[in-house]
Amino acid sequence: MPYAPPHTHTHIHRQTQTCTHMLQSCDKDVIMISPLPHPQACIITRSQRAGSTLVKSLPSPTLPGLHLPCLDTYKGWLFKWTNYLKGYQRRWFVLSNGLLSYYRTQAEMAHTCRGTIPLATAHIEVGDTCHLVLTSGGRSYHLKATSEGECQRWVSALQQAKANATLLMHHSDDSGDEGPVPQEDRALTQGVLKTLASKLDDLSTCNELIGKHGAALQRSLSELEELRGSADSTDKVKAVNERATLFRITSNAMINACRDFLDVAESHSRRWQKALQHEREQRHHLEETIEQLAKQHNSLERAWRENPTSYTGVERSQEGDANIMSINNIISELCTNHMQLRRTRRSRIPDKPNYSLNLWSIMKNCIGKDLSKIPMPVNFNEPLSMLQRLTEDLEYSELLDRAARCDSSLEQMCLVAAFSVSSYSTTVHRTAKPFNPLLGETYELDRLDEYGYRSISEQVSHHPPAAAHHVTSQRGWSLWQHITIDSKFRGKYISVMPLGNIHLQFHSSGNHYVWSKVTSTVHNIIVGKLWIDQSGDIDIVNNTTKDTCRLKFSPYSYFSREVPRKVTGVVEDREGTAHYILSGTWDDKMESAKIVDSSQGCGGSEGKQKTVYQTLQPKLLWKKYPLPDNAENMHFFSSLALTLNEPEEGVAPTDSRLRPDQRLMEAGLWDEANSQKQRLEERQRLERKRRDAQANQALEEGQDIEGYQPLWFEKRTDDSTGESTYLYRGGYWEAKDRQDWSQCPEIF
Repeated sequence: MPYAPPHTHTHIHRQTQTCTHMLQSCDKDVIMISPLPHPQACIITRSQRAGSTLVKSLPSPTLPGLHLPCLDTYKGWLFKWTNYLKGYQRRWFVLSNGLLSYYRTQAEMAHTCRGTIPLATAHIEVGDTCHLVLTSGGRSYHLKATSEGECQRWVSALQQAKANATLLMHHSDDSGDEGPVPQEDRALTQGVLKTLASKLDDLSTCNELIGKHGAALQRSLSELEELRGSADSTDKVKAVNERATLFRITSNAMINACRDFLDVAESHSRRWQKALQHEREQRHHLEETIEQLAKQHNSLERAWRENPTSYTGVERSQEGDANIMSINNIISELCTNHMQLRRTRRSRIPDKPNYSLNLWSIMKNCIGKDLSKIPMPVNFNEPLSMLQRLTEDLEYSELLDRAARCDSSLEQMCLVAAFSVSSYSTTVHRTAKPFNPLLGETYELDRLDEYGYRSISEQVSHHPPAAAHHVTSQRGWSLWQHITIDSKFRGKYISVMPLGNIHLQFHSSGNHYVWSKVTSTVHNIIVGKLWIDQSGDIDIVNNTTKDTCRLKFSPYSYFSREVPRKVTGVVEDREGTAHYILSGTWDDKMESAKIVDSSQGCGGSEGKQKTVYQTLQPKLLWKKYPLPDNAENMHFFSSLALTLNEPEEGVAPTDSRLRPDQRLMEAGLWDEANSQKQRLEERQRLERKRRDAQANQALEEGQDIEGYQPLWFEKRTDDSTGESTYLYRGGYWEAKDRQDWSQCPEIF
């Protein structure tokens, strides 16, 4: 029988223990206690018992009167009471910055937190046999350690974290009286409070609906009990099922609203902490500057009193001012000329509005269907089209610039492989879907001045949706691809399968590489926080030299001890001899290690022997750029993505930048964007019906039927692979130079 958590305890660990007592309670683990000149302390312990780790603490914030050692981070396994069916379940707990968070596994820390307990307002109660209870916000958490010693260490760390968090909270409250609040900060705070208030309204509404639907469900169950065995039981069962469905949908909405409320509160909490730390550093810097100026002032004043006649050079000062002004004018002119030669791209877009929408009400009838045929509101989109997302693969084009300069085809293959992985790094937080391009829609990206390439893409088919893309670089390479997207909704997740090959050719060597994309999966569609995973294999082939590289994207698993988002690969020559080992993650970096020796190891799966490679030190091939500031409010766009929808003069009238629903969504006008999206989709359906009618008429008259023909691409057979694909026919950039867009259809 599972252990029932106690609700009352006779042995209570009082919270009035002194700092000395807490240090004595864990002095067996203390290696070094190093006092600092400021009210800070640093503790390093060697506790590794029961899988817990007390990490070296950081200095506590500089607060007047705060002389407590800061047990900054404590991690380890505890057993948490779940319910009477499952009893206690093993969970990974992390104590940091006054918060106790728990996860199912250590690997889960990368993406899913199961709960967080703020210790500043929590009550800590210790029972017998290694049990402790945390009460916060009206909820009690019953925990159990593996031993009494481990329980005591957790209690000491929790008490210390609670004391520090309480002092920090009180100090923050008191420090607010030092001066008036700036107008910008007041406006920001009011905006955040307004957002939180709206979330509370959502929670209140959901709470009322849950009560209403719960009562209706209870009545239906009572009626069903009375009608057991009667003829009307079928209708009653149907009514109960419908009300149960409503209750489940409302409960899911309540859960999502709670998560939204928590996300908003946590994100702004981090921002305020960062702002507070910045203000402290600025104040400290200002104090040092004032002190330095005061010293210089005293020195000058003393020197003037000692020899006042040497400080009368007014003419020399005026001449020096004139020289300084002349230099400043020259620098200003040079900066102006430089800005005119090189355009400054935008670094931010309007913040994403906080609109709520019941996903289940839209998706419940779509299970197993092709998502490209389902009308979806812009609430699930990001303000970029699929053509722009294809172009975003060029985020790390410098990898191809480096590959073009390689003398060795095998080293070149390593860089090409890193480039193929880098295109997924921008997707780790991007769970929203791009806009489906209209038939005939185009997108150009001219970066000749900055990065030496320019790119053109076009939507060449609508059913199935397919796009063609062509890039030419002045730095020695060309890239082209024809991609068809196949996507399915499976209830709990969405799978997106890109079909088609990517081609890359280097001008000097003629090396021609071909590969395809892996499957992208968006999880937790109905309940929980959305997260994305990439899985499958990428086989890269150099059709010129027959070198190969197989990259394996390992799918995430709760039970795996592997690094999340792991990618591994081996580069082999045409004889199958391995030369390089590739390793890394698709959201961070890739490395290559040259193989110097190999041997047959122990037997692997299916009786096959594993090959053991000896390698040199790995070298970094690619590292992800950090996201821009405020990226979480700008759809998690990278620096390149922020510029993709920036208005550009002279582009074709079919360019994605000119699409009205996408532009309205970027501006935060989502209701207007939805209206425009419906108008464009209805217009596209009517145009397709018109083409079908013309084709049927031509068929009846015995004429040749010619389907839709793209403007800038044409269907051909690839000479090297033999596949039928869309290739760039040319003419776009020449039409742009002439500003002759007479051939372009009117699609917007």
